Amino acid sequence: MIKRNKLFGNKTRVTFCLPVNQPAGPVSVVGTFNGWQPGAHELKPRRDGTRTVSVTVPPGSYHFRYLATDGHWFDDENADALGPHGGEIRV
Repeated sequence: MIKRNKLFGNKTRVTFCLPVNQPAGPVSVVGTFNGWQPGAHELKPRRDGTRTVSVTVPPGSYHFRYLATDGHWFDDENADALGPHGGEIRV
């Protein structure tokens, strides 16, 4: 799941959400908003059985993928679009 919240000014907080154990182990979201840097935005467990991380971005289009343990890359079916560079979100 991907949630968007408009913030003061021209920014949007984008929250990426996955089930707490699917896949098992640490997962981070990497993309054009963080220079594709693994571990920069690791999803953290929440009490509701999910794990999330939020990034704040200006208006634009951003490509992203999730990176799990053992170099397992995967996409989010809730992205605005899916392509050869993973998912795309537009804010």
